[in-house]
Amino acid sequence: MTTNAAADQARVAATRVAEHPVLEVLARIGFIGYGVVHLLVAWLGLQIAFGRPAVEGDQGGALRTLAGQPFGRQLVLAVAVGLGAMALWQALEALIGHRADRGRVRTAERLLSVGRTAAYTYFAVLAAKVVQDAGASSADAQQALTGRMLGAPGGRVAVVALGVALAGLGAGLVWYGVTKHFDKHLTRERMSASMRRVVGRVGMAGYTGKGVAYGIAGLLLAAAAVTYDVDKARGLDATLRELAGQPYGTVLLCLVALGLAMFGVFGLLQARYRKI
Repeated sequence: MTTNAAADQARVAATRVAEHPVLEVLARIGFIGYGVVHLLVAWLGLQIAFGRPAVEGDQGGALRTLAGQPFGRQLVLAVAVGLGAMALWQALEALIGHRADRGRVRTAERLLSVGRTAAYTYFAVLAAKVVQDAGASSADAQQALTGRMLGAPGGRVAVVALGVALAGLGAGLVWYGVTKHFDKHLTRERMSASMRRVVGRVGMAGYTGKGVAYGIAGLLLAAAAVTYDVDKARGLDATLRELAGQPYGTVLLCLVALGLAMFGVFGLLQARYRKI
């Protein structure tokens, strides 16, 4: 068998997996879980805004909050499976192209799928660890990793670069939302005119809110390297707590929480309307 023939067979097999109805169902369950997690992060952000004790205000804290509810561990396990399916789906999209683009080269879209694969894989592993009660909090883990990096040769430069990259990701999310770039991934023909308006506004608000939060997290990570203050290197948790300590911090944090909540609602909408 020639190399080209083997590659063609592998591509056909990958396409069959990508279009399998079971994978679609699991991925849609993953979108529900992804949305719920962001809604819980928004709720934790409000707890921080009003000075109430809360676990870490990030995805790990949200998953632990969910796990503490009746049947919570089973729900978190379902989230982990769904997110794992989303990671597989995006890995296949990166390999063979998006369904609407197959037969054409869409390098930017495939690179975005690579990034989504990494993100969904991270959250799936995080959810699995919460189910197992394993490991430290995600905020503690980020802080510890940053501390080790800062102690390594060239580590400070690397952490600054990571912070800048994260801030750039935040800016990219804002652009993605403001330009409504997400529209092309939705089955708009299944929506009424009013639903299209609702989904568009929720998507814009959600991506903008999450982008702002990630942008601030990136700046705090870079600042942690410059000032050697690893307490700032706690990801989304540090972002929310830093905002709460600013003038008008409660208002700012409520706005960011609202944006994250909108992203969570958009995740729930994608469970129905996302092209998979």
